[in-house]
Amino acid sequence: MKVVILAGGLGTRLSEETGLKPKPMVEIGEKPILWHIMKIYSYYGFNDFIILTGYKSHVIKDYFLHYYEQYSDITVDMENNSVKIHRMQTEPWKVTMLYTGIETMTGSRIKKAREYIGDEPFLLTYGDGVADVDISKVIDSHKKSNKMLTMTAVQLAGRFGSLVIKEDNIITSFKEKPKGDESWINGGFFVCEPQVFDYIGEGDDVIFEKEPLEKIAQENKLNAYKHYGFWKAMDTLREKRELDELWGSGLAPWAIWQQEKN
Repeated sequence: MKVVILAGGLGTRLSEETGLKPKPMVEIGEKPILWHIMKIYSYYGFNDFIILTGYKSHVIKDYFLHYYEQYSDITVDMENNSVKIHRMQTEPWKVTMLYTGIETMTGSRIKKAREYIGDEPFLLTYGDGVADVDISKVIDSHKKSNKMLTMTAVQLAGRFGSLVIKEDNIITSFKEKPKGDESWINGGFFVCEPQVFDYIGEGDDVIFEKEPLEKIAQENKLNAYKHYGFWKAMDTLREKRELDELWGSGLAPWAIWQQEKN
């Protein structure tokens, strides 16, 4: 399955960082959060990525175009105008970058990837959140549910819109910013059937989390995979610093590829 990552937003609440780069390129431990997200999927064997860019898309494109040079030892012979790469450090990734517009909303960005995905299931997530979620278990939950879309649901008190989940893990509706604690919220890390595209209208103003997801939920086609482990979205400078500290400690919960080595 291909992995689609939303990476085109403005990231206004991280303006200290996003004045020069898009939010997914804000670094955690000298690596963009986008890289961390891709490493999570790659750990589970998913290496074919479609990055949906928008704001400052050239920064993302330049990063991958020059990936070899950034993480390899090189010799630049200025006299002979040649470059030699030593000990190349790379990833087994195929990365397709689609420019989907600066002001385009999430649903409309996703729909622009339809021709690159084809008529097959795909994985989808946001370019600003990391978790120690087991992607293989999310996929298993999706297959067993026989639903159109599976959303990873996480718990975070009172900040985001919450989900109403029945005992059979079917999401039936959304509630805006609840006051109570321990509410389940949309944590991304979706598994989607291609029919999801049919629920996204035309134009650039379709918000995926509004009409498309709400309609899929109303039709009882939205499955929840409840993730009880670590999850954090990097929405503010404070959250960026918290993720930096976790990474610097060597105990970042989402860095499952690193923990295996330890």
